[in-house]
Amino acid sequence: MSSVERSSIILETKRLILRRQKVSDITPLVDLWTDPEVTRYMGGPRNRDSIKSEFEEIAQSPYAEQFDLWPVIEKETDRVVGHCGLLEKEVEGRPEIELVYVLASSVWGKGYAAEMAQAIKRFAFEVMEVKRLIALIGPENEASERVAIKVGMYLEKEVIRPGGAQRRVYVVEKEGEAP
Repeated sequence: MSSVERSSIILETKRLILRRQKVSDITPLVDLWTDPEVTRYMGGPRNRDSIKSEFEEIAQSPYAEQFDLWPVIEKETDRVVGHCGLLEKEVEGRPEIELVYVLASSVWGKGYAAEMAQAIKRFAFEVMEVKRLIALIGPENEASERVAIKVGMYLEKEVIRPGGAQRRVYVVEKEGEAP
């Protein structure tokens, strides 16, 4: 791996790499976000052309945003298997940082979501100095709730998001930072 590629790595776990987006990631990310099974609890599949344009823009400026979703690469196969990271959200008038984990159905059941979520949580607290993370999870998305609990999150409340979707707000705070 070249030093340029190495510098695009955000973090590494035993089996996965989280890195800045490249042009070659566009097709697998579009496939991920247009998959009805993967997006079932996230408002459904995205429009292929719109999401492709968005990813083309990001590939041109992969360092533009402090908080973003980044491709997840499976080390064993060197393929994009997810899109995870941190996003700025507003929940009931309060600015929050959401821990997001979206993985291809082909790798479900391998523990990748919890592995990556744990690493991102550590990165957020230790490197980015975030004090609190949330996960917005649809009440029927039991697998995502299990991941949130596995990484130390607890259910704080339920909210209705803009657009009317009901979400459970899971929270984890940096140790020593609880209100």
